[in-house]
Amino acid sequence: MKKPTPQTNATVTQRPSGMPTHRYRPFEWVDIPDRTWPNNRVTKAPRWLSTDLRDGNQALIDPMSPVRKRAMFDLLVKMGYKEIEVGFPSSGQTDFDFVRSIIEEDAIPDDVTISVLTQAREELIERTVESLVGARRATVHLYNATAPTFRRVVFRGGRDAVRGIAVDGTRMVMEYAEKLLDDRTTFGYQYSPEIFTDTELDFALEICESVMDVWQPGEGREIILNLPATVERSTPSTHADRFEWMGRHLSRREFVCLSVHPHNDRGTAVAAAELALMAGADRIEGCLFGQGERTGNVDLVTLGMNLFSQGIDPQIDFSQIDEIRRTWEYCNQMEVPPRHPYVGDLVYTAFSGSHQDAIKKGFDAMADQAKAANTSVDELPWDVPYLPIDPKDVGRSYEAVIRVNSQSGKGGVAYVLKTEHALDLPRRMQVEFSKIIQERTDAEGGELSPAAIWGIFSDEYLPQETGAPGWGRIALRDAHTTSTRDGEDALTVEALVDGAETTLTGTGNGPIAAFFDALAGTGVVDTDIRLLDYVEHTMSEGAGSQAAAYIECAVGDRVLWGVGIDANIVRASLKAVVSAVNRAAR
Repeated sequence: MKKPTPQTNATVTQRPSGMPTHRYRPFEWVDIPDRTWPNNRVTKAPRWLSTDLRDGNQALIDPMSPVRKRAMFDLLVKMGYKEIEVGFPSSGQTDFDFVRSIIEEDAIPDDVTISVLTQAREELIERTVESLVGARRATVHLYNATAPTFRRVVFRGGRDAVRGIAVDGTRMVMEYAEKLLDDRTTFGYQYSPEIFTDTELDFALEICESVMDVWQPGEGREIILNLPATVERSTPSTHADRFEWMGRHLSRREFVCLSVHPHNDRGTAVAAAELALMAGADRIEGCLFGQGERTGNVDLVTLGMNLFSQGIDPQIDFSQIDEIRRTWEYCNQMEVPPRHPYVGDLVYTAFSGSHQDAIKKGFDAMADQAKAANTSVDELPWDVPYLPIDPKDVGRSYEAVIRVNSQSGKGGVAYVLKTEHALDLPRRMQVEFSKIIQERTDAEGGELSPAAIWGIFSDEYLPQETGAPGWGRIALRDAHTTSTRDGEDALTVEALVDGAETTLTGTGNGPIAAFFDALAGTGVVDTDIRLLDYVEHTMSEGAGSQAAAYIECAVGDRVLWGVGIDANIVRASLKAVVSAVNRAAR
């Protein structure tokens, strides 16, 4: 029998694509034969600036409302960001009013610096500085485009004209800060040569030096020089070369905070930021989950968690990453993809059988090691195959990791409930219910019909109006809401509790919060209840249609879903709470 022919490089034949590659030019590389950044290591967190409220917000189809902006600002403060770009106040009244609101409402902690962006025009600079009156710590961020295409096409001027824009703008920022601000404000300045990635390095250096000549950085007077990859053009290594070159040639470097602002056009913004740190950058600007124009800004969550996974404190709190995601999704009205690093629904889940086996053995080995050392697993260095971090460290459970086989049939079960019963289950609830279905099929074998799936679903999630045994303690009878003087909802609920007619009352910011208050205040539930997620939809069109509500709750130390169906959406949501609470008590 003849042996097969070995494959060689010559047997793998690729053909020209036919695409118009002649229209594009390779990026210019930087000649630094003695570059040092590849030998450097990142050992501490950089300064972070979140631009979610400016760069992220301006990239939304529907920009954030004032309420959503405030929720995002509060989230960033809670996470620990100390520099937050809060808007472009000269662009319109909405951004101006938001900046004024967080100053006048004293929403900015003493150790947080807000930043505002402006172009280099006098009336815009005046309006920008005016927005900062009364702020304790504030930075004005001025930018102008410096790349050859912009000089030729947009400004129709040479280097001198563009440098003059930056110099005059810097001078006007200083003049209006002196005129409009007082000693209540610690004031800083940031300059960005916009389109740095397309700007000649010698001109980028020249314009930054000219700006510094005006600002006069020195002891106790830093300047932030932000070098934005407004459009990502090159490999991360070339980006790092540009940063090392600038760092070597800038005068007064010890008084300069060198900042990096990568966009993700080539899909390598995270790597570009990390290599820029190795090349001397001090500060990173970006957005949570990579929000921003086109393909987005660099993802601050991935950057921070990458540091965490290497044992470096990111100095930002990601310990409740799902709560961060939920707030982000509410503020941006967008969804985080299921495969997004560290936070997506599927990132700690293995589907491959060999991966599942390795993960299980990794957990077993850590348990054995902890037992032998007479310590907790949480005190051991993390070492489980396929999982770069312990999901518990970001507030996740092991359920999705160790119950991997229960993923089988999730899509099919969700399809049956949607097509047969008009129930569109949220993704995480699909995962929860698929485990219940998997347990049934594992125990009984065979195929489950749509009727059987509905029977299992009804028994598990839908509260019985009679409060039948086995379905928990509570059955909703009736509910009424009124508004209090301070704008909260006052709720009165008639219910069966352990078979007895009971009246429950509570107040809160909305009927659900009021119901939580009623359950806790009357002792019906003796543990904390927290709302994690809420989804609702109508089940049909026209008069008499029903509504479905899905609520994800933390009841004590358990996280589980409840479902409510009713012609009234408020009653449906309250039934969903009852469903979750009853399930917790089963």
